[in-house]
Amino acid sequence: MEMKLNLRTAVPLLLLAVLALVPLYATFAQQPFYLTLFGRIVVFAIAAVSLDLILGYGGMVSFGHALYLGLGAYAVGILSYHGVDNGFVHLGATLLLCAIVGAVTGLLSLRTTGIAFIMITLAFAQMFYFLAVSLKQYGGDDGLPVSAGSRFGSVTLDDPATLYYTAFAVLCLCVWAGRRLVDARFGMVIRGARQNDRRMRALGYPTLRYKLVAYIISAMTCGVAGMLYANLTHFVSPAYMAWTASGELIVMVVLGGLGSFFGPVLGSAAMLLIEEWLKGMTEHWMIIFGPLIVVAVLVSRRGLYGLLGDLQVRLSRRSRTAEGKA
Repeated sequence: MEMKLNLRTAVPLLLLAVLALVPLYATFAQQPFYLTLFGRIVVFAIAAVSLDLILGYGGMVSFGHALYLGLGAYAVGILSYHGVDNGFVHLGATLLLCAIVGAVTGLLSLRTTGIAFIMITLAFAQMFYFLAVSLKQYGGDDGLPVSAGSRFGSVTLDDPATLYYTAFAVLCLCVWAGRRLVDARFGMVIRGARQNDRRMRALGYPTLRYKLVAYIISAMTCGVAGMLYANLTHFVSPAYMAWTASGELIVMVVLGGLGSFFGPVLGSAAMLLIEEWLKGMTEHWMIIFGPLIVVAVLVSRRGLYGLLGDLQVRLSRRSRTAEGKA
């Protein structure tokens, strides 16, 4: 009997179903910690999905993508510090700020490739990191508490369940919209430029313009994740922009699977859940966590999402072999 179950579809959909039920379980079990933990997973999944657009599909290895996570968080933190809790203002400021910074930094960075692109994106992120550290009025290196969450009319993100479902809805929208985007002509140009930029330009496509638009979209999406993260933690810090945060986003994307919008969701969930589990076991969890990530990448170079595809193929072969023997 031919196997009809598609693991690469079933497992991600199952994960989304589990994420959708987390608030109900947290309420039933009286464990609000789960809402915070999985809220963090959902927020970082949004940031990882945004990075996958340029890294997985565009081949642009940005080592400073956490810059936009920090900008979104600081847009909320600084406005709240001055008594502005209007969520539409927070969202507008986040999108505008990330779009402007993304356009300027992207226009400069995308004129280079390879290690030069990596180092320039890292340099911009560190520049804004030290700028945030120097803002003593807003906490400097110590960070800034967020006194008031984003308020959208009668709906406020101060409520943990509301924030969680808002973030979950944004994640689902990002996965759906990202899939539509890369399957459209725009996405085909981006993928073509990754394979052979010179040939795409010879065909008449302004690849720099396409890549810049993809970079800005990615920056704005990551900024929304930062806005949600500030509401989740009620705190903003320059550490959100640090190169280590950018490295974690890259690990999530690679661990989950490059070039697959469900992959970063799997990668963020796996990374943060394993991290939380190891922290409960030992204070030296990083010594164990590092080799685990290396092993996971070596086992399947296409990430967890690719591993599901490999497993699907093996199960299909076994099913056909069994049918042949019968």
